[in-house]
Amino acid sequence: MKLIDTHCHLDVAEFDPDRAAVLARTRAAGVTGLVIPAIHRAGWPGLLALCATAADLYPALGLHPVYLDQHQDADPAALERAIADARPTAIGEIGLDYFVRDLDRDRQQALFEAQLAIARAANLPVLLHVRKAHEQVLAALKRIPVCGGIVHAFSGGSEEARRYRDLGFALGFGGMLTFERSTKLRARAAALPVTSIVLETDAPDLTVAAHQGQRNSPEYLPDVLAALAQVRGEDPLRLAEQTTANAAAVLRLPVD
Repeated sequence: MKLIDTHCHLDVAEFDPDRAAVLARTRAAGVTGLVIPAIHRAGWPGLLALCATAADLYPALGLHPVYLDQHQDADPAALERAIADARPTAIGEIGLDYFVRDLDRDRQQALFEAQLAIARAANLPVLLHVRKAHEQVLAALKRIPVCGGIVHAFSGGSEEARRYRDLGFALGFGGMLTFERSTKLRARAAALPVTSIVLETDAPDLTVAAHQGQRNSPEYLPDVLAALAQVRGEDPLRLAEQTTANAAAVLRLPVD
C-alpha cells in the first residue's frame, strides 16, 4: 500500500521534539509522500530545508489567509522570488476564510488573487483553504485560472464539488471523515467520483477519531483511508491506489 498525505504541516513546532520518529512511523505505515504547505513567509526557509532532507517530502509555498497579521505587503513579491529559486511542488496554503471573524475580507481577497496570479505565471497547482467562501473562491478561479490543485479539507456540496472538478481540482478528505458523527462529510465522500478524491491529515490539526484530543500525525493517514473504504463500501487497497494516483496526477508527483 502506498499513500500520499496531500496536506501535512510537518515543519511546525509541534513536531520539533520527534519529527524523525514521526517520519519513520509514517513511512512504515505506507505513506510514501507528504506535501508540506507553508503558512507564512517566516516559515519558508525551515520548510524548504526540511523537504530538502528527503525525496518523499514535497514543499508548497504560500501565505495562509488566517495569518493576515503576519503577512507584509512585500510578501507576494518574495513568494515569486522563492518560487523561482526553490521551484516548489505547489502554491499553498492559500485561499479565503470567512469562518474566522474579524479577518479583513478585502485584504484576504487581494492576497489570494495575487497568489493565484503567481501560480498561474509559474504554472504550479494550488492548495486551497476554503471556509464559508466557496462562491468567492470559485469566482476568483474563474477570473484567474490556474492549472488545478487541491481543495484542502473539502466542505462544499455536490454542485461545488463539480465546479471545482471542472477547474482541475481534486478534493481533500482527512481526519474528520473518521468520525461517525460527520454524517454529511461521510455522505459526500461516498457520493463523489473516486477519481476526484485525495487523502490528507492536516497534521498536527484535525486528528482522527482513534486519537481524539491528541496531536494529529501523518502516520494516521491509513485511518482516513479505512474510513473512506467504509463509507464507500470499497476495497481499501484499490482506494489507496486510486487516491495516490489522483494526488500524483494533480500535483505532478513521481510514482513508482
